[in-house]
Amino acid sequence: MNSDIFLQAIELKQTEAEVFDQAYSAVPQYVPWPKAYGGDMVAQGALAMMHSAAGDRRLHSMHSYFLRPVDMGIEVRYEVELLRDGRGYSTRQVRGFQNGKPVYAALGSFHVPEEGPSYNPEMPQEHTGLNPESLASAAEVLAGNDADDARYWSAGRSFDMRHVPGPLYLAHDGNSQPQQAVWIKAFSALPDDPAIQRAALAYVCDYTILEPLLRVHGLAWSTPGLATASLDHSMWFHRDGRVDDWVLYAQDAVSSQDNRGLATGRFFSRTGKLLATVAQEGMIRGPRA
Repeated sequence: MNSDIFLQAIELKQTEAEVFDQAYSAVPQYVPWPKAYGGDMVAQGALAMMHSAAGDRRLHSMHSYFLRPVDMGIEVRYEVELLRDGRGYSTRQVRGFQNGKPVYAALGSFHVPEEGPSYNPEMPQEHTGLNPESLASAAEVLAGNDADDARYWSAGRSFDMRHVPGPLYLAHDGNSQPQQAVWIKAFSALPDDPAIQRAALAYVCDYTILEPLLRVHGLAWSTPGLATASLDHSMWFHRDGRVDDWVLYAQDAVSSQDNRGLATGRFFSRTGKLLATVAQEGMIRGPRA
């Protein structure tokens, strides 16, 4: 297993801008469901904005909306607007279009690194010192299951993901607490470029962020009649790190109502450095009686 699926997803091709200042295109990758994975758009949109920011400016925050379902295998065009370039900060807007319709929109802010005081919260104590390799991988949990979704969860995501408590792939495990954590590591080495490492965090964040909400409602991904979709997403990048080493994604359910739910997540390096914070709202419609 390797990370080719992620690397293919972030292959952006620069094209002639039609609406804003710069334009790029990328192709959403295969998933065994009707529409493309939302992390494709977040990572592709992030990189499109990063390509437009000169010098050592680093993406420190982005705020996204998923406007329409996206078809797999069909090019998405990202138009980037250069809203502002100040001495210390830059602001970008990106819009993704597919089949002539807007499907994704985001704002991103960039910052020139500065020296200043720093605070880093501790990794949740229950995960400190835990060896991720001691946890069951998706491939081990789903061994012997030859369904399309099981094969995808096992090896089709470019990243090894190990849950605490156990995963919600096929059934709810009886643990309805509003928290969980996922240890994540790329199957193979990724480029050293910090922009690629940040894009990897943006890419993987959408896979499991709604799962704390599924937990509190006793749902699993394979629950008949379950329908989910990402609605909006915010991400703050605090420090550089590597996603081809283990990172801990600690997640919490915040609120669930009106078939919508909000969850938050924090990415920690294996050594306890806080890399990024995520907040995401999603549609969650459970099976109807």
